Amino acid sequence: MFVIIGYVCVFVCVFGGFAMAGGHVAALFQPLELLMIGGAGLGAFLVSNTGNTVKATLKGFGTCFKGSKFNKKLYLELILLLYGILSKIRAEGMISIEKDVDNPEDSATFKKYPLILGDHHIVEFITDYLRLMVSGNMDPFQIENLMDNEIETHHHEALIPAHSIAKIADGLPAFGIVAAVMGVVHTMESVGLPPAELGILIAHALVGTFLGILLAYGIVGPLSTLLENKAEEEAKVYQCIKVTLLASLNGYPPSIAVEFGRKVLYSTERPSFIDLEAEIKASKSKA
Repeated sequence: MFVIIGYVCVFVCVFGGFAMAGGHVAALFQPLELLMIGGAGLGAFLVSNTGNTVKATLKGFGTCFKGSKFNKKLYLELILLLYGILSKIRAEGMISIEKDVDNPEDSATFKKYPLILGDHHIVEFITDYLRLMVSGNMDPFQIENLMDNEIETHHHEALIPAHSIAKIADGLPAFGIVAAVMGVVHTMESVGLPPAELGILIAHALVGTFLGILLAYGIVGPLSTLLENKAEEEAKVYQCIKVTLLASLNGYPPSIAVEFGRKVLYSTERPSFIDLEAEIKASKSKA
């Protein structure tokens, strides 16, 4: 929603201000200039990226127009899931979660939290490290180092679409200049025309520079920043899981371990201590 509102604000202010100053908005509509700038940007994007990067960027572009799923409700489900698993381990031992880890889709514990179960990456991250905990052959320092490396790799992959779109935005002003120069060349070829017609050709050429800058800083560039922010939000989920599991490995009870994880989350989306405590008590009463 905010993406649409932001774009409307950009177009209304830029084109509305131009019209209020007495300009003719129709003069800014130059399909051939857009073809040169957009085509050059797309071609450069395809040349500089692999097939996997192109697919990831297209997928990431689609998420720009959706709200973030990493909200208080999802974080609350995550913390309650971790609490349930750690409580089961404390009461029945590590072997008790073996079936949950091997087949989370059929696990009664995981089924209680559909938002988490619906995210394959989160479920895989949790079950992989629970499996290592069940094996009992790794100390907390080894697991922490492995978690850090995996989170770093995942974060790097999540930032690929943002970096790719940022590269496109960086190149659009230059492609706008290319389109403007080509327009000037066309104007120089037509020096025999009357001054009024030459003025129109020059105006068309200058539109290329305008469009390149507007597309870079008003349309494409902000999408890169948005995708980067989404990647940072996603990283918080894995950091929460990491801190919670490590606290459990170091001997803290489930109620304290999940509090460690809760404190990692952004304050704007973090469930409050009272809300979490109430949900834990409710889950205990249901059990």
